Amino acid sequence: MKFANSADKRMVDDAPTPTTTPGTHQARPLGGTALYWLGRNSIWVILLVCVVGFSFGSPYFFTVFNLSNILVQSAFIGFLSIGMTLIMINGNIDLTVGSTLGLCACLAIGLQQYGVAVAVTGALGAGLLLGFVNGIIVVKTGVHSFIVTLGGLIGIRGLVFVYTGENSLSATNMSFMDFGMISIGPVSLIAVLFLGFMLFAQWALSRTRHGREAYAIGGNRQAAENAGIKVSRHIVINFMVSGLMAAVAGITMSAQMGAATPNLGTNYELWTIIAVVLGGTKLQGGAGALWGTLGGVLTLGVLRNGMNLMHVQPFYVLVLLGVVLIFALIVDKQFNRE
Repeated sequence: MKFANSADKRMVDDAPTPTTTPGTHQARPLGGTALYWLGRNSIWVILLVCVVGFSFGSPYFFTVFNLSNILVQSAFIGFLSIGMTLIMINGNIDLTVGSTLGLCACLAIGLQQYGVAVAVTGALGAGLLLGFVNGIIVVKTGVHSFIVTLGGLIGIRGLVFVYTGENSLSATNMSFMDFGMISIGPVSLIAVLFLGFMLFAQWALSRTRHGREAYAIGGNRQAAENAGIKVSRHIVINFMVSGLMAAVAGITMSAQMGAATPNLGTNYELWTIIAVVLGGTKLQGGAGALWGTLGGVLTLGVLRNGMNLMHVQPFYVLVLLGVVLIFALIVDKQFNRE
């Protein structure tokens, strides 16, 4: 190559040499790839550590019976977490899931005088209706979902006490109670239902238009509206899914217990939020997956079960709840910064 003068030659000689060819991406260093994977899937690493630790801590932990029991205990928070994940990906939150669980459980027991089918249908309908009301209020008033559902949490719990007269309700239909005891091999039918709902929700989130647009709304609502996405419809649908999942959790819990109490589901919204955030769903919306939520749900189930087997006092479990919640928020903040 010929140069007009020596200055031009020095400019070419001093230019940085490209490290990649055009149209290709620079490979991520091996160590960086491993750390990135651990950061995005840390909940499964934490779950593995907890399982190994409690296996050494108690001879009763790593048994088929106890592992099946963990799945059943986790299923009720898991049902709530499915709807909560969808709502949080949208950039919203639902604090009514625990109260809705309690109301639907009491309806599933209290309406059995009209037949089990009527009782179950009534409970599912109540969950859908409450979710619809939450969603409509959020999209029509513009009030943040935290405030709307905080009021709903208190109001729905009040409805539970009004309906039950502050008394516990007992199931009168044996077939309803038998449903809560059915198992497929060593695994309870309730746990199978939970895993089935989780798989279907993950498919819908990753493979359907509704799922893709839910991410878009959570990532940038204004841009989603400008792109022609019907934001209000998606938000209402996800709140209805959350209400429906809370109803399913209430029905299955009351079937397993054979009863329902006015306080059923208290603080479950906190456990649910912890599980979802630990699973990698951002509080600000736009990111998350049901696979991560499943890991968060199982991790909480393992922690609670393992601590009980090791005879840890119940109030320490509450301390752990607070610590894990703060940790989850720190992790969420770190990923937002990245």
